[in-house]
Amino acid sequence: MAAKKSAKSAAAKPNVSAEELLGHYREMLLIRRFEEKAGQLYGMGLIGGFCHLYIGQEAVVVGLEAAAEDGDKRVTSYRDHGHMLACGMDPKGIMAELTGREGGFSKGKGGSMHMFSKETHFYGGHGIVAAQVPLGAGLAFADKYKGNGRVTFTYFGDGAANQGQVYETYNMAELWGLPVVFVIENNQYAMGTSVQRSTKSPSLWERGVAYGIPGEEVDGMNVLSVKEAGQRAVAHCRAGNGPYILEVKTYRYRGHSMSDPAKYRTREEVQKMKDERDPIEQVRDMLLTGKHASEDDLKAIDKEIKAIVNEAAEFSKDSPEPALDELWTDIYAEGAAS
Repeated sequence: MAAKKSAKSAAAKPNVSAEELLGHYREMLLIRRFEEKAGQLYGMGLIGGFCHLYIGQEAVVVGLEAAAEDGDKRVTSYRDHGHMLACGMDPKGIMAELTGREGGFSKGKGGSMHMFSKETHFYGGHGIVAAQVPLGAGLAFADKYKGNGRVTFTYFGDGAANQGQVYETYNMAELWGLPVVFVIENNQYAMGTSVQRSTKSPSLWERGVAYGIPGEEVDGMNVLSVKEAGQRAVAHCRAGNGPYILEVKTYRYRGHSMSDPAKYRTREEVQKMKDERDPIEQVRDMLLTGKHASEDDLKAIDKEIKAIVNEAAEFSKDSPEPALDELWTDIYAEGAAS
């Protein structure tokens, strides 16, 4: 039976250098500023279709990417811009894709929910709820077959955790001992229904116990807690012990998508989370109280990040729309002759 762990067991503060803290701060701030700019461009009509922002959840992907190694893979749902930035994808290419331009990672054809980067081992961005979970297990199966020691991070939300394919995947992943970390980004509201109203399970990670998969609950608003839990999960997978589940308790400040007014929760609840648990402010406080950085240092970082994001926005505006014949590319892959 899988051993039970709690968020408290993962809350011990690990040794961390000033350089690492500054790195986490910079990466989370880049995601925050990028998403704020994406929200602005959406409001201006420059981004079409759906757009799901990651504001508030930055510590999840930054913490887990800190536990990853070169060659590890990641696959996620439609709330994916933060994952792209954290794994090293160029902000200009991401923003150009959001605006449907030729300079985007999927040449303007994928949009917010469906872009890929084979170079950074980012495999989407998937619009169908929980569809990425079996795909993530498939990526891990390939790595186990090759024996290359790689791990796949498969992200999905609390709403997706109620989908049947998740549990079919759990069964196969444990049966075949696949090196996959299932990351449940529990932002507590799915598409708009509180997790308390959608499930009787006291926790979501414990559902893996029935399949023999160990896991734990993690404070997803604390980047150091996420990193520490990620290191445990990755070590478990690399050792050949099969899959691991992380239920990362986080919170999104915006609605489910840009079209969601989020009236299912109070403004006071959201503001309380911002005031008391904001992942970026927590690291900012650590940097200042530990005298690792001054107010001026952090202002300079923010200025630098804003310049990067503004450059990405300008690049997206200047990049042309894809030509009509681009509709016929990347549809079929040429196979070797038999």
